[in-house]
Amino acid sequence: MKTSLLKGIIYGQRQIIREAKIIPREYSFDPNFNYVLVGLRRAGKSTLLYKVAQDLVKNGVDWDQIIYVNFEDERLLDFTVNDFNDIVLTANEITPKKHYYFFDEIQNIDGWEYFARRMVDEKQYVYITGSNAKMLSGDIQTHLGGRYMIKYIAPFNFREYLTAKNIRHDEEALYTTALNGQIRGAMNAYLKDGGLPETINAIEKRDYLNNIYNNVLLRDVVYKNGVRSPEVLRNLIKKLSESVMQDVTYNRLAKLLTQIGHRENEKKVSPETIIDYLDYAKEAYLIFDIENYVARFAERKASPKYYFTDNGILNLFLFDKNATLLENVVAIVLHNKYKDDVYFLKSAKTKIDIDFYLPEHSKAIQVTWELSETDKKREIGNLVKLHQTNPEIKDLIIVTAEDEDEIQVGDCEIQVIPVYKFLLKNS
Repeated sequence: MKTSLLKGIIYGQRQIIREAKIIPREYSFDPNFNYVLVGLRRAGKSTLLYKVAQDLVKNGVDWDQIIYVNFEDERLLDFTVNDFNDIVLTANEITPKKHYYFFDEIQNIDGWEYFARRMVDEKQYVYITGSNAKMLSGDIQTHLGGRYMIKYIAPFNFREYLTAKNIRHDEEALYTTALNGQIRGAMNAYLKDGGLPETINAIEKRDYLNNIYNNVLLRDVVYKNGVRSPEVLRNLIKKLSESVMQDVTYNRLAKLLTQIGHRENEKKVSPETIIDYLDYAKEAYLIFDIENYVARFAERKASPKYYFTDNGILNLFLFDKNATLLENVVAIVLHNKYKDDVYFLKSAKTKIDIDFYLPEHSKAIQVTWELSETDKKREIGNLVKLHQTNPEIKDLIIVTAEDEDEIQVGDCEIQVIPVYKFLLKNS
């Protein structure tokens, strides 16, 4: 590959980084490590790299030492693994000083992991981003050999969202009427629009989110995995949005989509196809799942709950379903904070039904839009029964849209927390 072309790409990207206005985010990076940043497309991975590059320059690094290559640049459509060394040659033409390499969406290039390993073996400073979990598969991890720190980058959490909108959210703000009102108003918007950074300034937010969704679906799911029935995939994601808050089975989803397919002259949809398509959507960070803690291993895998990584994308499929959006946003913050220690609990034996169960943290959480008398009996009753069955679970919470209270039932204390406070505390 011509070094003149690579220089043009590097210099052009450098100008973009120089002019970028960075919204502070709650991520930190150890300068002694190399990183792979992964997450949903447009979640802010590239912007975090811009911040790292800007900070390096502030601390005395020359701009010529910043070598940033975005592999979604159309000028690199013919780039292959054999061209990687030309980037190193070009960097050394630009300056003989130590280089800081930034490779954006590197998973577009087959075999990238071999180059990434060599760079670290040669003691180079490297940051990498990618929008598909396949780049962290077992084979690739073996090639990287533990030489990179993996960091998941989520859309804005609620604190970051408020920071981006210049809304104070310290303790004083929570107790100041005007500022508290601003926080609550922002919470309503965050619930519906989600946390993808560029959504904040988008005038036509729904159009922007729909564009991102289609981009993820087509580029990161259909194209990357050679999906043969994109329409089945679209129908599956829509059905999944309608099933948030409920555990699903692959057999039932297959039957539903087969029924839809008959109307659209599609062939029968198998459970195996459903499993594959859901795995592809998870690999693209579009959705995630949690399992039933009390179910047997096979049942856990066969009937999970699915949630969307961003509320704005989920809301594309919903109409006036605030309760669904509320539970999904709670699922997001718990998934991002506690990773694999988040379950739901649904027991036919004890009749206990808990929305989110975190055994390692002695925590159980129910989610309801408002605590009406009917809801109060159900949500409180399930938490009390859980505590009686397992007294070690002491952190009992009900997240609502607005309600706030402390409820004592015997030795069982339950906190009722409005969602904006829950998100600020747990982001």
